[in-house]
Amino acid sequence: MTKPITVLIVDNEPGFADLAGEMLERERDAIVAEAATNATAALEILEQREIDCIVSDYEMPRMTGLELLERVREDDPDLPFILFTGRGSEEIASEAIAAGVTQYLQKESGKEQYALLANQITNAVSQYRTETELRESERRYERTLTTLHETTRDLMRAGTKREIYQSAVDTAGEILDVPVAAAYTFEPTDGILAHAASMRESRELVDPEMQFEQGEGHVWEVFSEGESAYYEDVTRDADTKTLSRSELIVPLGTHGVLVAGTEDVDGFDETMTELLHILAANTEAALDRAEREQLLRDHDRTLTQQNEELTRLNHTNEIVREINHGVAQASTRTEIETTVCERLADTERYCFAWIASSDDEPSEPTAWAGIDAAFIDRIRDDGERAPEHSLVAETLETGRVQIVRNVLETDGWDRRRKEALTYGYQTILAVPLTDTERQYGVLLVHVAGVDSVGDSELEVLGELGETIGHAIRSVERTRAMLTDSRLELELAVYDSRLLLNRFTEHVEGAVTIEGVIERDDDVVMFVSTPETADITPLEEWASLETISIVSEGDDEILFEVTVTSSPILEILRTFDVQLRTATAQNGSTTLVLEVPQRVETRSLVEAIREGYPETELEARRETTSTRSARQLDTHLEERLTDKQFEALQAAHYSGFFEWPRESTGEDLADALDVTPPTYHYHLRAAERKLVTLAFDGQSN
Repeated sequence: MTKPITVLIVDNEPGFADLAGEMLERERDAIVAEAATNATAALEILEQREIDCIVSDYEMPRMTGLELLERVREDDPDLPFILFTGRGSEEIASEAIAAGVTQYLQKESGKEQYALLANQITNAVSQYRTETELRESERRYERTLTTLHETTRDLMRAGTKREIYQSAVDTAGEILDVPVAAAYTFEPTDGILAHAASMRESRELVDPEMQFEQGEGHVWEVFSEGESAYYEDVTRDADTKTLSRSELIVPLGTHGVLVAGTEDVDGFDETMTELLHILAANTEAALDRAEREQLLRDHDRTLTQQNEELTRLNHTNEIVREINHGVAQASTRTEIETTVCERLADTERYCFAWIASSDDEPSEPTAWAGIDAAFIDRIRDDGERAPEHSLVAETLETGRVQIVRNVLETDGWDRRRKEALTYGYQTILAVPLTDTERQYGVLLVHVAGVDSVGDSELEVLGELGETIGHAIRSVERTRAMLTDSRLELELAVYDSRLLLNRFTEHVEGAVTIEGVIERDDDVVMFVSTPETADITPLEEWASLETISIVSEGDDEILFEVTVTSSPILEILRTFDVQLRTATAQNGSTTLVLEVPQRVETRSLVEAIREGYPETELEARRETTSTRSARQLDTHLEERLTDKQFEALQAAHYSGFFEWPRESTGEDLADALDVTPPTYHYHLRAAERKLVTLAFDGQSN
């Protein structure tokens, strides 16, 4: 039987409210009409009885229909309210909609309007009742959750983990009304899930001796994955350990799992599943609290841990000394990296170690020891999804040792949960391998246990990373000095973001970089253009600081251009690459680079393309240079101060040594933002050291 719909009809016209009510009752048997001749009477009726819908006229004395609507909305924002008026206009309709009217209907002659009105009333009341029932259902659900939270307060009062587990399974059995509820705790020493508690009513069904070893049963799988699972009928897997036919298993973080079961197939609905998840979350929080309180009570254990940390630090120092000795005897980067990993893996302190190179994207292992190839392959297969990739990137960005305290609990490390349990590690240290000029990668050391690494050990490992970086730098520079061959790359860059290409938009002819001086806060470039070009107006560009003319010849003009930064030069500096020539014309720049043999061409070109996608490799040539010339470069760089070297560079690039001179000392002093006497002093000192080095190999 359809529930009656009580409609309050408000109209000041005598007899119309009663007539409208009769017409509506004829249209719908479920409608029961109540009449009121003014808004005040309507409000009194609303206080006395329950009304499902209000149908009101607009024009009424003392209080209009819209004013009545505002009064009604104060008490019930959703009660259906239909404005049924003989005065129709767009203005009134707009006001009614803005005020929150449910429907707006203009009075007309004939019975058809009451059929339409009855239909609007029925639909509005149906929607109102549905929404009301939904809100009531939500309130009932919230009351259920409140009851659950009140029940689980016992968990927070429990003094031991055993009490917490027992309270959790008893609560699970009560709120879910299931015959089986049990908890299993993770024993890290034995690597098993052992029975912790079971519901009193299910103790005959649950064997307290049952335990789950690594990879055994759905219980271990859920704990290992760290994700809850629902098995509608576990009997489909004949070889799997089970507690009942239908099982819902929820992990308790690193503590263990909570299991609820029933003999009915598909015995858990969505509400039951959510309730068990809430209970599991409260249980996990209680177990965390119990652990923290136990640590606070166990002061002796804290002292023991401090002593153990001191012992580990001494052990670490011994390990570092052995590594330094091995690194000192290595002659290649590969030997250094292999020695470091092997020495670390051979100790009882660390599980295993591997090195991720900074030359690859994403970073890939280049050396490892103490771990099988399957682990390394997993990292490579995961690529950028590997959590180690983010750890390596953060370490390189900060330049400091990073630590993952607990792989089993740290966000983003779910992908390594199985590996951590399998290989027996929980802490990961990431040590940057760097010297003052370049980063060479990251050393990752895996450690058993949680919170077993102190600040002192981190500092020692950080210093070890710097030692390794300096050693790699040393062997690579030594190899470069002893190698006659050089690799020369010719690149064509069409990207409009390159500064030289932007210059060619305003210059007819070639634009050439004659030389570059990198200073602390900016970069000074000596740029030559045809004699007809003038690039000084471009000084307004945001990327430029200053542009000034150094010298004017018959065929070309030499400009001094100061920029705050140069992305292309920063890339070349990172790879220890020297810019030999750079010439631009018609939107294209040709770069000739001298690349050390140790640098991988692909990595260099890809790094440049990341900043300038429209880059093509035009040529790759092997060149040779005399060893004495390279040694002279090295000795000169070692003997000159930064200011002297800068003064010598500026003189060379600007044509100061040409005859007739293309620039003066005053021009160069102005370009370098120093006084002329200061510039001449540094230049003379550099010239004296250069001549002394050339004749007798000594420097003052």
